[in-house]
Amino acid sequence: MAGMKELVEDIAKALVDIPDQVAVREVQGEQVTVLELRVAPSDLGKVIGKQGRTARSIRTILGAAGMKLNRRFTLEILE
Repeated sequence: MAGMKELVEDIAKALVDIPDQVAVREVQGEQVTVLELRVAPSDLGKVIGKQGRTARSIRTILGAAGMKLNRRFTLEILE
């Protein structure tokens, strides 16, 4: 599934103040691919957003792209 990891990376880098600290790890499961997003502690709020809106938006994009690829993706934002 090339592209999904990069997509999350690009979105996160566009949102944060310290793009160098953005790291995404892809964990392949049977049914679901988990994308683990790690950012600088000071940027955590930026990728989560007010009431989790930004994180929800990223998850929506992953869901839509996943439907096209017949694969489920979940986003985990690590602290």
